Amino acid sequence: MLYIWLGIIAVSAAIIYTQRQQILKLLKPTTSTKTLAPINRTIFDLEIGDIVQHMAIDWVVEGRLTYQVGAYYWYEYLLQDKDKIAWLSVEEDDRVEVALLQPTNQLDVSNPPPELNFAGETYTCIDSGQARMTRTGLTMKRTAEKCQYFDYESADGQVLSIEVWDGDIEVSVGEKISPRSLTILPGDGRTVYRD
Repeated sequence: MLYIWLGIIAVSAAIIYTQRQQILKLLKPTTSTKTLAPINRTIFDLEIGDIVQHMAIDWVVEGRLTYQVGAYYWYEYLLQDKDKIAWLSVEEDDRVEVALLQPTNQLDVSNPPPELNFAGETYTCIDSGQARMTRTGLTMKRTAEKCQYFDYESADGQVLSIEVWDGDIEVSVGEKISPRSLTILPGDGRTVYRD
């Protein structure tokens, strides 16, 4: 009788061990399973094809300009949503400043003044100079190695940018925004609107 009980216990232990091994084999990842590292983008390292969501608009990053004055850098990303174009300006001095600007041809300026009026706002020039450029992707007409820039701001936080690229004057107008108002979705590194 004792041998029968020992036999039953041995068979039961073998069945439990076999089932446990099968379960562990199912839970164990196979060598063909790849673990992808999460992609965490910030406003300082956006890439072509990334999506920047702001105010219910999904902007696609189509290009990036890096401005350099001495050891100081700032960035402008060319954003597009269907036929709308905008520039996302990102800089960090004492704090992070982000602005969303759209190109305009409603202001004709050949020699940027210290103060100007546009669309009912008075803008004061707060910074100007010449920057060296590097670019990635599409940057519209902004193709020179250097540009002159004139940054304006109104009393209520509106911003206006005048840039001179080999004699071509580009004017953009917009507003400062909170970086927290942006949601960034990593893309696949390819342009969406251009071939």
